[in-house]
Amino acid sequence: MLDQLAEELKQIVGPGAWEDDDRALELNLTEWRGVIRGKARIMVSPASREQVADVVRVCGESGVGIVPQGGNTGMCAGAVPDASGEQVILSLSRLNKIRAIDPLDFSIIAEAGCVLADIQAAARDADRFFPLSHGGEGSSQIGGNLSTNAGGINVLRYGTTRDLVLGVEVVLADGTIWDGIKTLRKDTAGYDLKQLFIGSEGSLGIITAVAMKLFPAPGEAQTALVGLNDAADAVSLLSTCRRELGDDVQAFELIGSRAFEYVLRHIPDTQSPFAADFPWYVLIETATSARESYLEDALAQAADVGAVVDAVIAKNSSESAKLWRMRHSISEAEKLEGAAAKHDIAVPVSKIKEFLLEGEKRLHEQMPDVRPVIFGHVGDGNLHYNMMLPEGVSKIAQEQARQRVSEIVYDLVTEMGGSISAEHGIGVLKKASLEKYKTDVELGLMRSLKAALDPGNTLNPGKVI
Repeated sequence: MLDQLAEELKQIVGPGAWEDDDRALELNLTEWRGVIRGKARIMVSPASREQVADVVRVCGESGVGIVPQGGNTGMCAGAVPDASGEQVILSLSRLNKIRAIDPLDFSIIAEAGCVLADIQAAARDADRFFPLSHGGEGSSQIGGNLSTNAGGINVLRYGTTRDLVLGVEVVLADGTIWDGIKTLRKDTAGYDLKQLFIGSEGSLGIITAVAMKLFPAPGEAQTALVGLNDAADAVSLLSTCRRELGDDVQAFELIGSRAFEYVLRHIPDTQSPFAADFPWYVLIETATSARESYLEDALAQAADVGAVVDAVIAKNSSESAKLWRMRHSISEAEKLEGAAAKHDIAVPVSKIKEFLLEGEKRLHEQMPDVRPVIFGHVGDGNLHYNMMLPEGVSKIAQEQARQRVSEIVYDLVTEMGGSISAEHGIGVLKKASLEKYKTDVELGLMRSLKAALDPGNTLNPGKVI
């Protein structure tokens, strides 16, 4: 049956738009960190929403699971197939057209396979700004960003991906196309259906296009790297910056010293702008048409109360790019350093200090061999609270350590009213944790939605719920 299905899929997408050789598919079968590797009967790359619908329909009729895949830059194995070798990868990379851009409406309509950096560039060409930005923007696709409700560095001012979406086009489990592409800012005519699909990791429907908000070009940007003695000072500094600068603060990133240590060790052409090292750093970016010294004034106020030890303000865009390259290279440097237990968590901003202190205490007592690599967005309470695992031990021992570390971290996050996933999704790696930490009511509602929208369980089966 699978051979017959594969032949039918080849006919749908046409020559050159499918692949069934495992060696050629290696990057599509393995998630970004290399922790999980699957198998697939075939990968197809439709060139239109109609082809996507036909693929989904015939797979649904055969009861075969479909794994939607964009740039495959996710952190939770949500875009790779299982080990059965029976699932079909549906690559959205050929749906890469920007359908429309309307500067007067401040909106853009892009297909799911558009690379995030290309959308940013199209907005700039129209003298507009698309604020979603993160380390993988050169390869991640907008459909994947929607599937996990990506956050990125500019959430403080612009919100997460969800906040930028005006409408979506979705292929449902039976192959029906829902054209929900609208650029309206206000529409309360019934349920807000688009929200069902944002953050659902392709398990409720496959997003093929999206209408999104654009913004005015943000004006002159200023970037500063600040050295701190204590992570708690970051919260105080954030409060000062928001009081003095308001919404001019676009990005506010907390970075632990070990994260930069790994960047300097593994990433070529990186250099700290400071003569001394600090336990913690904050990377700040503001954008405004105000006078040039406003960021310096805010940092000076924070220094007066001891929240800042030292700071470097980029003098030009080249210096700013070098600072941001260090931040965006952390995940790559961490990967090169070795195996890690990664946690994309969120706690209330006011509890970040308490979380960091208590987390350090519990991990030191119970898992003294792990090494913290901590960085995150602070302004929305989102921390990438990662732990490098013991070296020189077996993979089994590393996996046991990973599970124990995650249990300690997620227990603390839950105690503080936080979330075990802020922007990376659930995928495969966090599915058991979701069932442990979500309430029965929440899990029941999720299962009801899945059963209603995908009764045959063919859309990204085995992920999320």
